[in-house]
Amino acid sequence: MATHDQTDHVTESAEEVVGWETRLRYFLNSDFVRSSPYWGIPFVLMGIAVYGGIGYNLAISFTDYSGLGTPDYSSLDFEMYTQALSSDAFLAAAQNNLVLLVVFTTVCLILGLFLAVLLDHGIRFSEKFQTVYLLPMSLSFVVTAQLWLWMFNVESGILNLIVTTFGFAPVDWIGNPSVALAAVIFALVWQFSGYTMVVYLAGLQSIPDDQFEAARVDGASTIRTYLRIIVPQLKEASVSAAVVLMVFALKAFTFLYALVGRYRPPNGTDILATLMVRRAFKFGEWAYSAAIATMLLVMALGVIGPYLYYQHKQGSL
Repeated sequence: MATHDQTDHVTESAEEVVGWETRLRYFLNSDFVRSSPYWGIPFVLMGIAVYGGIGYNLAISFTDYSGLGTPDYSSLDFEMYTQALSSDAFLAAAQNNLVLLVVFTTVCLILGLFLAVLLDHGIRFSEKFQTVYLLPMSLSFVVTAQLWLWMFNVESGILNLIVTTFGFAPVDWIGNPSVALAAVIFALVWQFSGYTMVVYLAGLQSIPDDQFEAARVDGASTIRTYLRIIVPQLKEASVSAAVVLMVFALKAFTFLYALVGRYRPPNGTDILATLMVRRAFKFGEWAYSAAIATMLLVMALGVIGPYLYYQHKQGSL
């Protein structure tokens, strides 16, 4: 009897070994393993350069590192975070970020939708207008900033030439804190409204023409048709475009850096990204800047996270 039990045990062990060997062979022959030479190296490099950098930045933010020597990790605390949250410069930059995020995103969405409706409605030269509207988006932020820096020039800028033509005094668009942020938002809307127009235009062209015909038969006006029937169906386009615009509004460093100047004192246009770079490279406050960078990351995740959850609920992820 014992011999029979031992035989069954040996048989089961052999079957388990064969099963593990089969699963291992199947795993080694899977597409995941066979494609690893192609995605493995980029995955490791991205992990080191991106996520490793994020982790290192987070670690520095808990120290008092000034950019020289080796950070002291023996006493980690939240001093830089409390210092930032109690700083007037940080609060002013965060407020500008919020204004930029809300106003810039809202105006871009509304203007982009308006342009998309015009083009979808078949206005004359619509294809040429579409190219003209989208052209600013193809320019780099540095080129756009230099263009608007010339247009905002107090003495020879085209905007002040128009203003003085109507008898008004020239405006210091960049140097005056009361109008500088509005000037920046205006320039950014000029560059990004073409992007939102294309997103909305793609959404409009995916809506069947039968809905327009049915609304026209029912006696609905064109404006009422768009407001009640068409625009509610552009929810997906609105959400995706809004996320892109809000993320850019949080980190619009390149544009402001090129427009306002390298180390120019704050003039009402400071955002968290420009404050972070200035405090690191001009004042050597690397730990303080690392804390700002971490809070910027949290804010960006606060924008992207709900969008990813929404996409997951919709079955798109």
